[in-house]
Amino acid sequence: MISIITPSFNQADFLEETILSVLEQDYADVEYLIADGASTDGSAEIIRYYERDLSWWCSEVDAGQASAINKGFTRATGSIIAWLNSDDVYLPETLTKVAKLFAENPTAGIIYGDVLSIDGDGNPINVQRFAPYELNDLMAFKIISQPAVFMRRSFLELAGYLDFDYHFLLDHHLWLRMAQLAPMIYTPQILAKARYHENAKNIVHAGRFGEEAFKILDWMKTQPLMVNILRDEKKKILAGAHHLDAFYLVEAGKMNAGLKAYWRAFRYNPKTSLKSWKRILYAFLSLLGFSSVKEVYLKSRQKALNTKLRKVL
Repeated sequence: MISIITPSFNQADFLEETILSVLEQDYADVEYLIADGASTDGSAEIIRYYERDLSWWCSEVDAGQASAINKGFTRATGSIIAWLNSDDVYLPETLTKVAKLFAENPTAGIIYGDVLSIDGDGNPINVQRFAPYELNDLMAFKIISQPAVFMRRSFLELAGYLDFDYHFLLDHHLWLRMAQLAPMIYTPQILAKARYHENAKNIVHAGRFGEEAFKILDWMKTQPLMVNILRDEKKKILAGAHHLDAFYLVEAGKMNAGLKAYWRAFRYNPKTSLKSWKRILYAFLSLLGFSSVKEVYLKSRQKALNTKLRKVL
């Protein structure tokens, strides 16, 4: 059985599409749980409409996203488990593909794939492509996209649930703990759509992600399996933390701080920063006041996206 948990809070505009993307999967053995945080926008009414198809749901005040997801974890019974936020969407046949991959990889703790980024209206804006990663890659803040991550429940139980001390990289912190216990398997296919809109956490609080990266970096120093990797790959790992910080600072429109973070990443490991040269140029020109640079940058991204979409859709 596959257990899917959706944490929900005031995302009524997108919630039904999320729910249907789970309920309309062609994989039959699915357990679906929704934990709503006492939404006031009609979300509870949408959930109630589908309650006959749900294994469990609630709408009550909670302590945030981690609290809602952990409620689902404690009630889930499937051998495979994942969460899908209330503005994200699974592609058709995703769960069938995931079940097959876990059957073919009996030692895997995590299976993850690629993600199509969409805007608030559902229009494609990017294809997030990943690669086969190991623990040292995650330690260098190579991020995998949460909507396309699925876990073997037995390893989740060993690693422990989401840590309430993390709010922005809580998923990455969990992957790091699980990657110490079992291999991760990458599948080069799009499994989900991640929605980026004006109220999304990675937009509203973009500047906070870097802070949490350095908090995770301090935590790594307390992990026996990570200490030697941290010593041997210190520059690469520090570059990764600064690069992530830079990405989200630019996302938040803090160009000056973002460029400084890119420079720090470059000093530790030039390759880490140079792969983002277009974004660095965009931030630099924006800082100089070139009003049209954003339009040019977005057109360039759209052109690249169209090329990617022709290959994968």
